[in-house]
Amino acid sequence: MKPTAYLVNTSRGGVVDQVALRAALIDGQIAGAALDVTDPEPLPEGHPLWQAPGLLLTPHVGGAIHQARDRAYRLVSEQLARLAAGEPLLNAIGDRGY
Repeated sequence: MKPTAYLVNTSRGGVVDQVALRAALIDGQIAGAALDVTDPEPLPEGHPLWQAPGLLLTPHVGGAIHQARDRAYRLVSEQLARLAAGEPLLNAIGDRGY
């Protein structure tokens, strides 16, 4: 990555080599980083990443916007109605549809 680059991870904590990330931040190899997920999660008190310069840590809330919650509630409601009516579930995986 360029020294002006910012790394953002909202997927899984294990995707990022956190030791290498901390070293890159300390050495100025990248400009900064933002992690919504870590490994382990949550980071324990005293973990070296807490002291990494240019790092923003959030407590795995990247998808916790009200629109995402509202959509999830609607989907669950629709799935329950389909199940009660004997209809196939949306996005089903497997032969049985659930």
